[in-house]
Amino acid sequence: MEIPYSIEEREDTGLINSKLGIWIFLASEVMLFGGLFSAYIFLRIAAPPGDFEYWASKLSVPMATVNTMVLISSSVSMVMAWASLKLKDFSKYKMYMGITLLCSALFMVIKYFEYTSKFSHDIFPSTSNFMAIYFTLTGLHGLHILGGVIVMLYFYLPISHKLWEEQPEHFTNRIEALGLYWHFVDLVWIFLFPVLYLL
Repeated sequence: MEIPYSIEEREDTGLINSKLGIWIFLASEVMLFGGLFSAYIFLRIAAPPGDFEYWASKLSVPMATVNTMVLISSSVSMVMAWASLKLKDFSKYKMYMGITLLCSALFMVIKYFEYTSKFSHDIFPSTSNFMAIYFTLTGLHGLHILGGVIVMLYFYLPISHKLWEEQPEHFTNRIEALGLYWHFVDLVWIFLFPVLYLL
């Protein structure tokens, strides 16, 4: 039995199930990160003068800048992976998805060095309000990166070729939904970077 609206669009929304589902999920994610950004604003307003600026100076702007470029590159390669499927070129899809995975791994490696640098200088979430919100926001973002990597790996492993051969349009729709999630994760970082590292 075939699941309805996995390929053809629903009449009421004009969307397929996977796209509707991912948009609803992303709406809940906006509320989650919106609440955390609001907490950051209130903590900053209530902080003693210069407190947040002092702790922000302990962060590595160059490392965060490189990570920003890495994530932007991964968004581009994700779009190219989806576009390759639309053009029925599975080998190029694999190449671009591989690049996205490499960028994701590089982001996490840089974040690992950034975290261990803080820990080696006895800077922990309990050190200050700024560090508490820094580790909370970047840690949650890192978990979202990890979740995306797990799904990408599933669609990159050899089983993906079988899924593509059996239902190419359905497979393409799945990658589009994954791409929407990945762009959201990248967009969150685009907000995190200036708020935590530059302001």
